Amino acid sequence: MRSGAAPQPDGLERFASAGKGRGLRARRRYAVGELLFSCPAYTAVLTASERGSHCDGCFARKEGLSKCGRCKQAFYCNVECQKEDWPMHKLECSAMCAFGQNWNPSENVRLTARILAKQKTHPERTQSEKLLAVEEFESHLDKLDNEKRELIQNDIAGLHHFYSKHLEFPDNAALVVLFAQVNCNGFTIEDEELSHLGSAIFPDVALMNHSCCPNVIVTYKGTLAEVRAVKEIEPGEEVFTSYIDLLYPTEDRNDRLRDAYFFNCDCRECITKEKDKEKLEIRKLSDPPSAETVRDMIKYARNVIEEFRRAKHYKYILCHALTPLACELLEICELSLDKMGAVFEDSNVYMLHMMYQAMGVCLYVQDWEGALCYGQKIIRPYSKHYPSYSLNVASMWLKLGRLYMALENRTAGVKALKRAIAIMEVAHGKDHPYISEIKKELEDH
Repeated sequence: MRSGAAPQPDGLERFASAGKGRGLRARRRYAVGELLFSCPAYTAVLTASERGSHCDGCFARKEGLSKCGRCKQAFYCNVECQKEDWPMHKLECSAMCAFGQNWNPSENVRLTARILAKQKTHPERTQSEKLLAVEEFESHLDKLDNEKRELIQNDIAGLHHFYSKHLEFPDNAALVVLFAQVNCNGFTIEDEELSHLGSAIFPDVALMNHSCCPNVIVTYKGTLAEVRAVKEIEPGEEVFTSYIDLLYPTEDRNDRLRDAYFFNCDCRECITKEKDKEKLEIRKLSDPPSAETVRDMIKYARNVIEEFRRAKHYKYILCHALTPLACELLEICELSLDKMGAVFEDSNVYMLHMMYQAMGVCLYVQDWEGALCYGQKIIRPYSKHYPSYSLNVASMWLKLGRLYMALENRTAGVKALKRAIAIMEVAHGKDHPYISEIKKELEDH
């Protein structure tokens, strides 16, 4: 292990969690909304679609960013941000110029390249590793199937192709381990509406184990991760976050956990499955559907969801698509909803999933009324299915508030935005820039 380990945050300790390996434990009481700790990114990469609207260095969202004078593809708040990011950006700057439009490494490859560079330039333990060092990350190498190994080899090929002039690589076996570690321990940074901003490594945050009944939530202030309590935490209690979207029923959540993180969850909600009946609510008909019909429809719904997921997220496709393709995607959503609606209630999570996709398409094509219609159907079931202080619920209230304002329904807009703020003040902290921006929106209207 590298030398120079920083002291652990006050009130918290790393410990051996029974059946889970390493974990994080509270040494004192934490109230709802209280900040447990913050963690600067070990390294981070802004997603390509946000270039020009966010600073490549600090991820701040602002107008009038300055371009890198050489590649013209990286943007910064000021000279200070540019200088601070240069050790990472120099890995890509000349390559962007050389490859031109053919410069297209995956975000995973870009992040891993930055880890390799950081390990070389900062061999000592960093302020992001007070509790857990990057080299301690789990790789679950023995659990990787052939498909996952092939994807890693593709990433390794991309790393060599785009970064060979600026990086010295370890051998292939070491790169397989590193990519496997990144896959299990990387984080997605999102904005207040849960739009993807980039990827990052937050070692200390990665120490926390998963629960479908989490007692903390992770939010981001630029490239700083902040961990706040969403339940009261007593001394000696383990600190749990959620690795996945908690909307779905127990079987789906554990499928996702096994696929991405190689374990099953044994939290109270997964053992009791007490929320599954509401999440899978069936339409009340005079002639109720048979058990077989319900099973077939659940299978259909899961297949539809997987198709969207495997399309590299439909939002990514939309960013590169023309309006006709967006309309085609909306038609797919509507046909799926019609088919599932014969069996499922609108509050069924599979219906909500497709409504959310449809809402996203409507927002893309600027069909504000259509987006509002879907959002209005989504918000109440979301509030019921998700835990308290959910970012998914807050972002939906925020989208609804902005849609109401755009459609000149100020009364409904103010109410929705205030609901978003009430959740975000706990999850993000009252001084977060996003909350200041939303309050300014209220003042301006």
